[in-house]
Amino acid sequence: MIKNFVQYIELEEPRLGNNTADVERLKAALAKNIGTIEKGRGYPENERIQEKFYFPTTLAADIPLKLRQWNHKAKVVLFKDSMGWRVVDVLAPERDNPVFGVAVDLGTTRIVLRLINLETLASCGEIGFDNPQAKIAPDVLARIHHARTEDGLKELQQLVISDMNQHIHELCKNYLFSNHIDDSESLLIAHSIHLLTVAGNSAMTHLFLGIDPSFLIREPYIPAVNVPEPLDARELGIEINQRGMVYLFPNIGSYFGGDLISGILFAQLHKKDSPCIMVDVGTNAEVIVGYRDWLIACAGAAGPALEGGISNMGMTAKPGVIDRIKIDPVTGVVDVHTIDDKPPIGICGSGMIDLAAELFISGMLDIRGKFVPERCKDRYFEKDGVGSFRVAGGIVLSQVEMNSLTSSKAAMYSILQVIIEKTAGLQFDDLAKFYVAGTFGSFINPKSAISIGMLPDIPIDKFEVLGNSSLEGAAKLLINPDAFDEIEQIRQSITYIELNVNQEFMNIFSGAKFYPHTDISRFPSVKSLSL
Repeated sequence: MIKNFVQYIELEEPRLGNNTADVERLKAALAKNIGTIEKGRGYPENERIQEKFYFPTTLAADIPLKLRQWNHKAKVVLFKDSMGWRVVDVLAPERDNPVFGVAVDLGTTRIVLRLINLETLASCGEIGFDNPQAKIAPDVLARIHHARTEDGLKELQQLVISDMNQHIHELCKNYLFSNHIDDSESLLIAHSIHLLTVAGNSAMTHLFLGIDPSFLIREPYIPAVNVPEPLDARELGIEINQRGMVYLFPNIGSYFGGDLISGILFAQLHKKDSPCIMVDVGTNAEVIVGYRDWLIACAGAAGPALEGGISNMGMTAKPGVIDRIKIDPVTGVVDVHTIDDKPPIGICGSGMIDLAAELFISGMLDIRGKFVPERCKDRYFEKDGVGSFRVAGGIVLSQVEMNSLTSSKAAMYSILQVIIEKTAGLQFDDLAKFYVAGTFGSFINPKSAISIGMLPDIPIDKFEVLGNSSLEGAAKLLINPDAFDEIEQIRQSITYIELNVNQEFMNIFSGAKFYPHTDISRFPSVKSLSL
């Protein structure tokens, strides 16, 4: 099988008695490399090749001259899609500059790019930046509403494209600097980028393509497109090679996007021998359970209180943000850890979960998620009749914010219970692995999440942090052409359930709003801690 998207080929030289055209000879050489010719089926050989390869007519304009200048040798950049093998570009065989691709995690909050050498398959640098759409609206829902205003959709699209172009060039400059090459060549390197693989949620995918996303949030929650066709980078205004190709990972539903398909690809959930689960908490909590025989997915609102959408002190992970907290249950001393050990400026999702767990275990929080003033001592105060807890410096957690966190943790557990027990017919103990994805998963302490009843009480060694699985899956597609077939397999094997209209979810949710749960038998390890 083909090992990468860049193929070095040698064509049969033209001669009298063989009038095979240049493009068809090129296809024949590719087919020989890839091994896709199927003989003995009653088809003329060239027709079989044409079924396997798509060669855009615009690319054929100067092919005759180039092939003869190159002694009938060439370097061909390919991509695989639903049409088969697509020829992206034909290059000189001894070309000095490598052929690159860029993997993109198109996040609601943050966008990350990774530069990959498509010939050696090596990673050549990575860069991240805040999603510029946040200047217009901090959350997806507000962005979707803004997209309905005059020129709003175009504005949101152009913000992302413009910043992406800027950071692609920055990525190229970083590559040149690390290889001790004059950064004046950065434009040349950018023009050597032929493939972009982009993984984002359904809303971000629509906004990136300039497609109206408004019906994603209206019953019956139907996307405009789930499987976008690959398109030329020029159509989007992305400043890479003029023939560059952009592939967007497919969506499954309005709340289950290509970033999750990419994550499944990276985790290889679709190849597991036993049922596993993958959870990604961000704008929503997205959950996939299954293995090689089946996959079930759902999504629900469980993330906003953990990412600053509700809490005044909540924010995404960055230097100075509290990510870990310990409270001495005897003295009540609060010990906080900040990212990069900078002075505390706020608290991220993992820190919020740690805080809630420590407050509950130390008796400062009761089973309803309410502060216990006498246990909180001088850290507790009231303002306008609302109780609050001083965390560190000027960082304060109010009862209102605590209630939001309680709702988020209850929603998370309810989503898991619905998909595992009610839909898949399993118990939590049946899971071989519990994968936690995304930035949130990189910091979360599973023990804390179990202590507050957010994640199931299963052995800690079953939990595995995947990190940025969206980016990793997008990168995997660039370094493994066979991954396209895996993506199609994943997409077609997923059963998606819509929680927005699931009454059982609402019934379970009410019981999960207690710490750790109204059914304490579900959390035996927490019961012993809180006695």
